[in-house]
Amino acid sequence: MNTVNAMKPAQGAMTRAAAEPAEPAEPAAPAANFASTSLPRHLARGAIGFGLIVGSIALVPVAGPAALLAAPLAVIAFRGCPTCWMVGLAQTISRGRLERRCADGVCTLTAAHPAARAAGPSR
Repeated sequence: MNTVNAMKPAQGAMTRAAAEPAEPAEPAAPAANFASTSLPRHLARGAIGFGLIVGSIALVPVAGPAALLAAPLAVIAFRGCPTCWMVGLAQTISRGRLERRCADGVCTLTAAHPAARAAGPSR
């Protein structure tokens, strides 16, 4: 029979985690960016992606299951799934118009300053 000997710390003894001050939280990873450089380019990617999905399904009676091989190409056009494309559409439309600011763990979304809009996206 295997037994595990568990030891409790002595009373008054502080554990290492409690003795050290809490480290500041690491900054959050940057949010995924699905935006395109321009709205027409993003809409073209969507038209290609949705066209590939609809075409691959519609051509199954004519070309058989091999027509479904076009569907994975839509994932490339969308840069992920159709939901990723929709998120990218919202990001593309709002690029330069909205600004996210985080201070003391609270993030707010505000309209960008006119000077920031004139400068355009920093890409």
